[in-house]
Amino acid sequence: MDNNLTLPFTEEEYMALARQKYQDLKALKNKPTFYDYEKSFEEIWQDLGRQVLEKSLSQVPADRRKKKDDDSFW
Repeated sequence: MDNNLTLPFTEEEYMALARQKYQDLKALKNKPTFYDYEKSFEEIWQDLGRQVLEKSLSQVPADRRKKKDDDSFW
């Protein structure tokens, strides 16, 4: 694996995101059924994954449909 990988956010920023979700993970023990536990667990991890992906790519634009035009000719 390439050790020269640079992320646009620091380890501290990642840990802050993970810390936010840690409390949600701890609260899962209060779920009445395994189905509720599993459903909430999946939502927490998907949300964390989405946040990390968005931070590692770039800022999400206000209009997700708008495309960037790098070619100034047009």
